[in-house]
Amino acid sequence: MDPQFKKINQLKADYKFIFNTEEGKRILDDLKKRCHFHNTTHVKGDSHESAFYEGQRSMVVFMENLINQK
Repeated sequence: MDPQFKKINQLKADYKFIFNTEEGKRILDDLKKRCHFHNTTHVKGDSHESAFYEGQRSMVVFMENLINQK
């Protein structure tokens, strides 16, 4: 098995394990609130602030996608 593929599969399993615990669910919920997961990241007139918020949001989107992959 390709070492990179094995590493990615292990990370997926780790994310799923951690974020499927009660503690992990609370942390993920908090990250979603803090990192604009459910809200727009656009800041009118400030592209730098918009990019900063979108960067935060994209990390939570990445984690959520990883957790939900089969």
